Amino acid sequence: MQNALKLLYPDQCVGCGELVDSPHGLCGPCWLKTPFIEGLVCDACGEPLLGEAAGARALCDACLVTHPPWARGRAALDYREGARRLVLGLKHGDRMDLIRPAAGWMAERGLPLLTEGTCLVPVPLHWTRLFLRRFNQAAALAGALARIWDVKVLPDALLRTRRTRAQERMTVEERRANMAGALAMNARRTGAIRGRPVLLVDDVMTSGATLGEASRVLYRAGASEVSVLALARVVKGGSHVI
Repeated sequence: MQNALKLLYPDQCVGCGELVDSPHGLCGPCWLKTPFIEGLVCDACGEPLLGEAAGARALCDACLVTHPPWARGRAALDYREGARRLVLGLKHGDRMDLIRPAAGWMAERGLPLLTEGTCLVPVPLHWTRLFLRRFNQAAALAGALARIWDVKVLPDALLRTRRTRAQERMTVEERRANMAGALAMNARRTGAIRGRPVLLVDDVMTSGATLGEASRVLYRAGASEVSVLALARVVKGGSHVI
């Protein structure tokens, strides 16, 4: 039966559609064009760093000066080239077939963030955007991660209280102002959050304004620790500002 299905529906690269040997993967050329974040990274924001891990916690220059509102952070991909195309396909192209491989990449990179009792919380969409997109990609990624790791996910723990403006062309300060007060804790989920470590899940980390606002809300609700995991992050060579 499996062989027959493979003949009818052969495994295809999730990047270009070329035939591949295993499901939910990338072909060789697409793999080379997809910049995965590997090696030493800033433990707070996931920014790639020069050098090799030496056991001590490494921080980038920006996080040494101003630590982000969360405890630790990771991302699987550098948001450029093939990674950017994959994220945009997931975000705006209804590419639900990307959820499984993307969650696998995130699970591998985010494993150091898991502690006993960790629950996953996705960054929410405003209901108007959810209506237009038909699904929240962060919630889909969090659900897939929860199945891989066998941990609890609270897809409705955070709520968007107002629709924010698109942030693509905003400065860091404008992004923070745009997100201020835009998220709130779902009162029905406060008990599930209080005293527990939380791992925030999103598709892209840019300035950290959205994840920062979400972290503050979760800490106010009583989370013992908040860390963040994104599918991709904008890498700026250590010059980013959270």
